[in-house]
Amino acid sequence: MSSADAVIVAGAGSWGTALAIQLARNGHPTLLWGRDAVQIALMRKVRSNPQYLPGIEFPENLQPIDNLDEVMGSARYLLAVIPTGGMRAFFRQIKPVLAADTRVIWASKGIETGSGRLLHQILGEELGFQQPHAVVSGPTFAKEVASNYPTAMTLAANSELLRNELAEVFHGGNMRLYTSTDIMGVELGGAVKNVLAIAAGISDGLGFGANARSALITRGLAEIMRLGDKMGACRETLMGLAGLGDLVLTCTDNQSRNRRFGLAIGAGKSQAQALEEIGQVVEGAKTAGVIVQVAENAGVDMPICHEVYKILYQGLPPKDAVKDLLGRRLKAEF
Repeated sequence: MSSADAVIVAGAGSWGTALAIQLARNGHPTLLWGRDAVQIALMRKVRSNPQYLPGIEFPENLQPIDNLDEVMGSARYLLAVIPTGGMRAFFRQIKPVLAADTRVIWASKGIETGSGRLLHQILGEELGFQQPHAVVSGPTFAKEVASNYPTAMTLAANSELLRNELAEVFHGGNMRLYTSTDIMGVELGGAVKNVLAIAAGISDGLGFGANARSALITRGLAEIMRLGDKMGACRETLMGLAGLGDLVLTCTDNQSRNRRFGLAIGAGKSQAQALEEIGQVVEGAKTAGVIVQVAENAGVDMPICHEVYKILYQGLPPKDAVKDLLGRRLKAEF
C-alpha cells in the first residue's frame, strides 16, 4: 500500500475504526494505527476489530499498523481519533515526522482538562496554525457508520480548498458531508453535548421520564448557544448537525457512552462502577470537570453543566441537583 495518498487514522477504538472503514470503502488506502501491538496484530489476522466492532469486516485497502513513524512523513492525511486528554502529547509525538502539508483532521470531542483548550487551540500551540487542519463531527455512532447506515456529518477546516478536498475524501456511500467555516462551533457542540448527555442519562436513571429529558435537551442547547455566542461560534452551527443533531443523538440513545454513564449514576452506581461497565473513555465526565471554569471565564451561566460538575466532582446527590435546577428563580425563556 502506497502511503503517499494514504489516510492514517490514529486511534483504533470504535470511532477510529469506523471512520477508517468508511474511508477505505471510499477507495482511499487507509492505515489504522493503534498503540497496542497485540490488538493490531489480531486485527491484521482476523480483518476486523473484535474488541470494539465485532463482526464488521475490514475492506481490503484498510491495513492496521503499529508503527506510526514509518508512514507519517509521506502520508497526505492524518485523522486523529484519540481521547482529548492525550491529543497534546500525540501532536508533540508526531511533530518531528509530520510533513508541513499533511492535512491534520480530528474527530475527537472534548476540552483539555486544566487548560480549558479546545483541540484546534492545542493544535495551534503544538503544530502551528499554518498546518492544514480540520475537524469532523456530527450525530454519529461508530457501529452505524461501520455498518454503512445513512449518516451525515459536518466538516470545518481552516481554508476553503481544504474543506472541499476533505469533503470529497469522507463523502461516499451512505455518508453525506456538509462543510463549514466554523471550527469553534463544531468543537463546542461536540464537547458540551457530552456533559448534557450525562445529565439526560442521570434524569432517566432517576426515572423522571420524557418530559424532563426533553427539557434538559432544550435548555442544554440554550447553554451551548450562550457559550458559543461568547466564544465566537456561529448559532447556525450549533443548531445544525454538530450541535443540536449530536445533542439529540447522545441524549436519547443508549449507544452513547455518556448517556449510559449518566444512567448508571442516576441508578445509584458509583463512577468507578459505571466506567468499568462501559469499558471506554467517557469524554463527558472529563469535560464536566473543566466546562464550569470555561463558562465562568466567558461570563456564561450554564446551570445544567454546573450541576453535572457538582454531582461528579463534589459528591452532590443527583436528586439534590434536580432540586437546584427546579428551584432557580423564574425568568423569561428568551
